[in-house]
Amino acid sequence: MLRKRPTHRALQFPCLSPGCMRWFRNISGRTQHMHACHTIAPAQDLPQPQQLPSPSQSPPPDFLPPPPDFSPPRSSPGPMADDEDPESEFTDASERYYSDGVFLPPGTPPTPVPPKSPHDWSPYRNDIEFATAEFSHRLIARLNGRAAVKHNDHPPFADHKDLHKVIDATQLGNVAWQCLSVQYTGEHPEHDAPPWMDREYEVWYRDPRIMVHNMLANPIYKGEIDYAPFREDFMSADWAWQQAIRDKISKDPNTHGSTFVLIILGSDKTTVSVGTGNNEYYPLYASISNVHNNVRCTHCDTLVIISFLAIPKTDRQHAHDDLFHVFRQQLFHRSLSAILSTLKPVMTKYEVLRCADGHFQRVIFGLGPYIADYEEQLVLSCTVKNWCLKCLANQKDLDGGGLLRCREHTDILIHENIHPDTLWDEYGIISVLIPFTNDFPRADIHQLISFDLLHQLVKGAFKDHLVDWVVKYLRLEHGTKQGDEIMSDIDRRIAVVAPFTGLQRFPDSRSFKQWTGNDSKALMKVFIPAIEGHVPQDMVRAFRAEACLDQLKDALARFHHYHQIFETTGTVSHFSLPRQHSMTHYADMIRLFGAPNGLCSSITESKHIKAVKQPWRWSSKHNAIGQILLANQRLDKLAASRVDFAAHGMLVGSVLSRAVAALQRTRAQTVATLAEEVGVKYLRCLIRHFLFLQLFPNDPRNPEDVPAASCSRYNGRLEVFNSAAATFYAPSDPSGIGGMRREQIRACPLWRNVYARNDCMFVNTNSNLEGMKGLEVARVKCFFSFRFNWAATYPCALVHWFDKVSDSADKDTDMWIVRPSVCEDGTPNLAVIHIDTVYRAAHLIPVYGPDFIPKDIKYFYSYDAFRLFYVNKYADHYVFEIVS
Repeated sequence: MLRKRPTHRALQFPCLSPGCMRWFRNISGRTQHMHACHTIAPAQDLPQPQQLPSPSQSPPPDFLPPPPDFSPPRSSPGPMADDEDPESEFTDASERYYSDGVFLPPGTPPTPVPPKSPHDWSPYRNDIEFATAEFSHRLIARLNGRAAVKHNDHPPFADHKDLHKVIDATQLGNVAWQCLSVQYTGEHPEHDAPPWMDREYEVWYRDPRIMVHNMLANPIYKGEIDYAPFREDFMSADWAWQQAIRDKISKDPNTHGSTFVLIILGSDKTTVSVGTGNNEYYPLYASISNVHNNVRCTHCDTLVIISFLAIPKTDRQHAHDDLFHVFRQQLFHRSLSAILSTLKPVMTKYEVLRCADGHFQRVIFGLGPYIADYEEQLVLSCTVKNWCLKCLANQKDLDGGGLLRCREHTDILIHENIHPDTLWDEYGIISVLIPFTNDFPRADIHQLISFDLLHQLVKGAFKDHLVDWVVKYLRLEHGTKQGDEIMSDIDRRIAVVAPFTGLQRFPDSRSFKQWTGNDSKALMKVFIPAIEGHVPQDMVRAFRAEACLDQLKDALARFHHYHQIFETTGTVSHFSLPRQHSMTHYADMIRLFGAPNGLCSSITESKHIKAVKQPWRWSSKHNAIGQILLANQRLDKLAASRVDFAAHGMLVGSVLSRAVAALQRTRAQTVATLAEEVGVKYLRCLIRHFLFLQLFPNDPRNPEDVPAASCSRYNGRLEVFNSAAATFYAPSDPSGIGGMRREQIRACPLWRNVYARNDCMFVNTNSNLEGMKGLEVARVKCFFSFRFNWAATYPCALVHWFDKVSDSADKDTDMWIVRPSVCEDGTPNLAVIHIDTVYRAAHLIPVYGPDFIPKDIKYFYSYDAFRLFYVNKYADHYVFEIVS
């Protein structure tokens, strides 16, 4: 416990001298100030610069040792065949252990955590102090709601130094930073040695073994961790199964019954500021394979930063020297090998660890997939640029196919003393480099490199290739001037797309310089309808996607067939492009690693904000690396404290009151006033039909055929709502823990003080049919509820139905086409439906046709200005699952 903590005292007493703005905590301080400052003016001392704390350092170990000898070739297990039966000797995941590794009898409850007083908030004095520290350290300028302190009580901390002192005293989540000091140890030229040879490079890191221990023991992951491979997440894929079964982990007496934990790594350079100074950092992240993808995608502290790698630089004269490039790549591999060295002993012999469910497990570690973009994948795999790092396909014809690369094959080629130039030119192998994975068991870098949806598929094959090719085709086919006019119309089509929850809009055009991953993803979702009518149908078909692995293979075959039109029209000269070729390996990699959304570089890129960019903004910007390290360490301590307090039941509710909900605009309260508000004079009749269906669900008659006298009437009070929340099961949700998804469907008469917003939605009309055959599309005009005969409350929606144009999706865009439904007299086909029949929100994009759209049309008139619409299957992946 901390003692003699300073107490905050407010400044209450002003200086009595005219013009002086000083305030003091007590009268004696003011008196001393008066005698000192307003009698004889003393010389003012310059303020001393603040001493910034630096993370703990350990003595730099020896680095860059001689490369280890090549291990003898071993047989590399290939992908498991579909007809191959898995072995059954794998230990049941339900087996548990005492802390000494002895088996527990079945049904034994987990060993309880050490008891803790419900009032023990150490090193904090109480819950208020912890909450203040947690929020204050994240630089929230003002807490929402009223302050959770007692009247006339002192604030929890005297100043920022007191706050940081308490956080630094926290032992939970405390993993100290260590430093490797690295220097080139090769031969130096006798004269004019390049400056990079004499410089020292710092690699900051934290022990990954301790970081992984903390992740496994985190109780918030209970129920979200798999302790054994099985036949949706990483542990259900072939890779974990092969590692555990084929490499005899389950059969070795030293590892029998162990939980297999693969370390997922990811690294990506990031720039914290544009155009000012040398602000580039190289973070290395780690996660574990056993947590479910939905948990990893929401981070939840399952993706942790374990190192800041060195970025060697030199002057322009030597920047392109081959020796300098080799040194940079060797430094990268030897740094990874040194950082992960503490995990190597527990890759062949288990250790007993407490896990999230409270039980102890025998745990054995291994290297898992590595998340990186293409340029970094080349460095990792020691492969020449423009070659495939997965197979031996020649760089001039990547789609011509080739054998898969493996560690054993590369070792044999090098041991046969083949000339390095031959290995470079004929195999794409950089023989002077040794992958860091050669220092660890059961690790082949060519298998471990994961897919990168963001750079390979979204930014690569889609935006940088297909979209740019469409632009180039239009200019070649129609000339620059008319081609630009067509592109402007395509931009307007994209701009008038109606809003949809989670879908980014392009209100002006696509003409902005810096594209983010979210920008490219948003463009993918609306691009097909926008180019329809302006480009040949084969170009439209090249953009289509499918849902499952078999369909993925068919889609890739169609893509390679239809994208030939870009070559025949002279848009591109060849298709030997590494990022496009990488898609040919997706099906096999999905079988090995499971759903690709759990291993995407967008996960590490989003982590940059919390781990690098925000701490840099908090720093003084001068030699910021020490401040960034310390900020990450404090954030980890606060997160660990929160988990510990919550596990002991000490964080029930919130210290701060919740913000008061904003008052909604007054809406209609009777049937007559609501009918006037929405412009539906026969609303009362629609409510009668609705009540007939609710009160007599088995009556085969159509409510419209039932005499009005036989229908129940309602003339009471209504309650109208601006939105409704749809909660539905989304098993592939990358972020919704438990598989549930919640979204808002809006029916607002005035949205953002600009326009009325009436969203579209899917309505379940036949639960026995799958996909669109059992769903109808409707546009909601308003949500309301009423209580009938004091018996039941009916939540309802007034909707305008849409009709399907055909019984199947459009063959070119693979999207369903719908149109607003009208009755025989030409009036809109409206109905009142129960809110329980609403499945989720839908997004429609107009069928623009070959003509240009008006320049003055606004996106909020999209559903009213057009008569045919595509049901956008690409709005998000939940809709894709429903509509495909």
